[in-house]
Amino acid sequence: MNDHIIRTTLTLPVELLEATDRAVSEGKAKSRNEFVARAIRNELAVQKRAEIDAAFAEMGNDAEYQAEVEIINQEFAQSDWEALQLGESQR
Repeated sequence: MNDHIIRTTLTLPVELLEATDRAVSEGKAKSRNEFVARAIRNELAVQKRAEIDAAFAEMGNDAEYQAEVEIINQEFAQSDWEALQLGESQR
């Protein structure tokens, strides 16, 4: 986490500020600042996960990537089968 802090001003709907103050008074956050910073971090994490999910989804439609995966699967098919047989024999 970055230790540099910059003061800024936010304009929030009244109900969000009231809910934030309730969370602080209930001990769910140390301060408004901490609560807002945590909310922003959480939102940024959600957006990052969505970007990663979109990239994986796109890989599913990428013919070149799919062809490479198939080659890898074929190359490891024999060793995967041997590992499965070995695992089954040790039961």
